[in-house]
Amino acid sequence: MTDLVLNNSDSAPPKVVSQAAHDFAAALAGAPQFQAFEAAAMDLDQDAVAQRAIADYQAKQQSLQALLMLNAVSPADRAEMNRLYQAFADRPAVQAYVRSEADVKALCQEVGDLLSRRIGFDFAAACAAGGCC
Repeated sequence: MTDLVLNNSDSAPPKVVSQAAHDFAAALAGAPQFQAFEAAAMDLDQDAVAQRAIADYQAKQQSLQALLMLNAVSPADRAEMNRLYQAFADRPAVQAYVRSEADVKALCQEVGDLLSRRIGFDFAAACAAGGCC
């Protein structure tokens, strides 16, 4: 991981950093992409059919865990897992959630790129090296 060394003239007072973080969080929360993501997450959480479908898939996956690790799942069990997963993935609430999650990720990447250009520090490279993002 790249070490970022700041001397006292390069760092901002904690109160300024805290306020900037607060302002950033408020701006992100107000973004249409984030609001759509929160609404989609709530809809997915309240979709009983989707919740049952993912629970069924996870139960089947767990019951086959040893076979999955050995790549020894029968074609019938694999087909059943695929069917259970599709029952989940085909739900409109799931599809809306996946789309909105991708939109928020894209927004965050754009913001990270903008910040990186603005301050001259590549967030993505630093995070990839350290695994923080």
